[in-house]
Amino acid sequence: MDTSFRVVGKNSAAPFSLTIHRGDGMVLLGMDWKTGRPPANFVGFAIQYREPGAAFFKTVHNRIGFPGQPVPADGIRSTQAPIQKFRWVHFPFDAALEGPFLYRVVPLFMGDAGALTGGEAQEAELALMRETIPGKLNVAFTRGYVSSQAFVRNFAAGGPLTSLVPPDGDEGLDFVPTHVDAARALAWMGFEARAETLALLDRAREAAAEVRVIAYDLNLPEVLERLEALGPKLRIIIDDSARTKGHGRPDSPESKAAQRLFASAGAGNVKRQHMANLQHQKSIAVRGGGIATVLYGSTNLSWRGFYVQSNNTLAVRSSSAVDDYFEAFEAYFHAGNAGQFRASPSAAGWLDLGLPGVDAKVAFSPHSEANGLLDEIGADIDSAESSVFFSLAFLGQTTKGAIGPALGRALERPPMHVMGIADARVEAGNLGLIVLTPDNRRKVVRAAALTGNVPPPFLTEPSGLAGLDGKQRGTRMHHKFLVLDFDKPTARVYLGSYNFSEPADDENGENLVLVRDRTVATSYMIEALRIYDHYVFRVASEEEHGPARPLELKLPPGDGEKPWFERDWTDPVRARDRELFARAD
Repeated sequence: MDTSFRVVGKNSAAPFSLTIHRGDGMVLLGMDWKTGRPPANFVGFAIQYREPGAAFFKTVHNRIGFPGQPVPADGIRSTQAPIQKFRWVHFPFDAALEGPFLYRVVPLFMGDAGALTGGEAQEAELALMRETIPGKLNVAFTRGYVSSQAFVRNFAAGGPLTSLVPPDGDEGLDFVPTHVDAARALAWMGFEARAETLALLDRAREAAAEVRVIAYDLNLPEVLERLEALGPKLRIIIDDSARTKGHGRPDSPESKAAQRLFASAGAGNVKRQHMANLQHQKSIAVRGGGIATVLYGSTNLSWRGFYVQSNNTLAVRSSSAVDDYFEAFEAYFHAGNAGQFRASPSAAGWLDLGLPGVDAKVAFSPHSEANGLLDEIGADIDSAESSVFFSLAFLGQTTKGAIGPALGRALERPPMHVMGIADARVEAGNLGLIVLTPDNRRKVVRAAALTGNVPPPFLTEPSGLAGLDGKQRGTRMHHKFLVLDFDKPTARVYLGSYNFSEPADDENGENLVLVRDRTVATSYMIEALRIYDHYVFRVASEEEHGPARPLELKLPPGDGEKPWFERDWTDPVRARDRELFARAD
């Protein structure tokens, strides 16, 4: 078993199994009862963890208590208010600590008088924050946690959200945070995607390196200042499309950034471009001075990209990958139109990323009709054997190509476990979120859930800055990735700037990466599950309880009542969910 991404509890006396899957600074804990069902007085799991080098355990808190149980602002220890779920994604505040985190999970039982007793525990340990595949690949996410209880608990007291992030993207280049804890808050919000990006640019400035950047949104001072510091070592392409509020406007942040880079890098090293529609890439490559790294993914170089939205960055450490990127960059730079790029070798198909022992490749759009990849991806979804997880911005676009129908077919195949979240227009033309559940239902995350109107005892959350970058309300999930068969040796993940749409395939400048590796696929699966759980819980709360009725844990059943875990055995979809994440092989 490869313990770099999965470990299991070894206590044979415990009545349940524990499997822990490692993600990017987070873990997924999957629990299952070993024999039959739990007893009726089983009321959930207490989850504790010990940080590297620490002598004591911290306890995961629950935001929900038993009926009548007071809920403090920071929640109740799960030793007193257990987690009534068979899986849990844990995202420790300081995931960057070096060394293994030790997790302990304890089943809790309630006696007739209401007292809790613990059963045999399972323990397992693994490191969280390190290179996903050392020296080759690193998966890096933003937290995407503006609308979250964690953000409120950690940073709301220091000032409003607009003291951290500008209310409008056009103000981005001039905005200075005034939040009393801005440095710590922004590092927390941007998480590893921000750290990976800024560190690469800092290293490039200090080294004898060449830098190539293709940017869609560009309004973040800490990025632009680093690009300026590179001088003529930088060549950059910046989108100038008229879409949204118009990057091509003379007063747009992208136009202002271009003018500043004309002065620092030289006008001959800066190009504005939009292919047939958009130059939609968010990519950086550095070559020389001991550095050979390309950053792909969905993270725009903007306030919203790092600090509001859920985004991902994939760092590829490979000389051949960097060389291929530089060649593609030059093909873009010298292309007068989309047709000229489509005719270049860089647009002809997949290019191997040159990572020994890792099957990974990249493709650059726009493609010709003969070289398009949508049908190939759709066929791969059809070939999936166990699961499909996804987090797709702009699902409305994907329904026009092969991806939407393929996801629909996967949802209709009972052996498959399919779950994900996507952006869609849900209210008065505004962007919202749709959760696609494994039972083939589509749940709309309504405005109440998107704007922080959550039921008690949860705290009111920020709205997520409706006007930032000119995006309509609800654009908080900006990922573009698909994970297929994460639990099998054939696990693979598609990711990039590519929206899995016809425009992404044949009109826009895009990157699409395919990695066939269980470690990488597991990281993306956990991120998809984290976002899914975040919003499906809100939808369920709204449907079942309304915005005002407090949520409560369930007590052991009385006469004629069912235990809280009944559906986890009687509902085939929930049973499959329980078994899938606790499986150790």
